[in-house]
Amino acid sequence: MIQVTDFKKGTRIELDGEPFAVEFVTTQSPSARGGATLIKTKVRNIRSGQLFDRVFKAGDRVKEPDFEIRQAQYLYDEGDTFYFMDTSTYEQFLLKRVDIEYELQFLRANDEVRALLFNGHCIAIELPVNVELEVTQTDPGVRGDTVNSVQKPATLETGLVVQVPLFVNVGDRLIVDTREARYLKRAQG
Repeated sequence: MIQVTDFKKGTRIELDGEPFAVEFVTTQSPSARGGATLIKTKVRNIRSGQLFDRVFKAGDRVKEPDFEIRQAQYLYDEGDTFYFMDTSTYEQFLLKRVDIEYELQFLRANDEVRALLFNGHCIAIELPVNVELEVTQTDPGVRGDTVNSVQKPATLETGLVVQVPLFVNVGDRLIVDTREARYLKRAQG
């Protein structure tokens, strides 16, 4: 059981038999004597992706979900169905496009991910914090246009479009933050 006062962004909890991740937490202290401190949260259903507001009292406890995390590899897709393989047991499982829409912006065939299993079924994948992707399309930078941090859009090999500095060219490999879908730096070598 998890104390609600220990909630922080990313904490995983189980409510009404469903797995949730805490997205936002605030604490509201009572203005009257004897009033309970309230913990106001926004939680995202990990299966459906829906966002809910939920209010708890400071002494409440919630159940930790029975998650199992396994290393997996993205294999291939067939339309809106994406196939992954557990790298230790070679067991394959599938996820639908609607379940991993955001993650697909960073995913290439054979990439390593972490599979999140709930009650024996894969419900989501977790990406590494940073991934390396190649620039497939961007406008050339204009010489002398380096005042302030001017940026331009660049399309990466997965179709993701990020804002990059003017010196980035087609063919460059970039390190991209998967949490915020933003450019970090050029890859070495």
